[in-house]
Amino acid sequence: MSELRVEKQGSLARRETPGMSAFNDFFAPMLPVGRFFGVSPLAAFQTMRELGDEMDRMFRTSGATAEAAPLQAWTPVVDVQRCNGDVVITAELPGLKKEEVKVEMTDNAVVIEGERRQEHKEDHKGFHRFERSYGKFYRSIPLPEGAKTEKAKAELTDGVLEITVPAPEAKPAARQIPVESGAAKAPLAA
Repeated sequence: MSELRVEKQGSLARRETPGMSAFNDFFAPMLPVGRFFGVSPLAAFQTMRELGDEMDRMFRTSGATAEAAPLQAWTPVVDVQRCNGDVVITAELPGLKKEEVKVEMTDNAVVIEGERRQEHKEDHKGFHRFERSYGKFYRSIPLPEGAKTEKAKAELTDGVLEITVPAPEAKPAARQIPVESGAAKAPLAA
């Protein structure tokens, strides 16, 4: 168990743990506040850190409950893959209807945008709670060269948007070089 040393200075008692007096003595000239208020610099730093952590926690949650979590910025999750000569884009849009989603094709990208609106109503004996959250989203997914945007199809089923765009298979620009066997070479001198 560590020792605790108490020194009496006038009417105030100063408590220190072993090894901390050097720390306090080092910062005392820079932070004379401790001499006036009886607070060591270490305690002041710790209090400031705790205050900062508490403020971070407060702003992170901002009093939000599990139902109010959608108040934070939201971007739908999107997967892009090649399947049978098509580019298939899948976006998760839970709770949205097809009227709330807009899909546009440009020459080189698919643009998915819309607005998410949620309302949560709760009536209990003695109180009434009504929460609303709104937010727009926008995603632009680049398409490979040669994609046939005029033949694209989009379908929204159970909150999952699937966009299929025919695209030619990309031909690799690499070529194979044959490996030949040769005579052993002497190592280079350093």
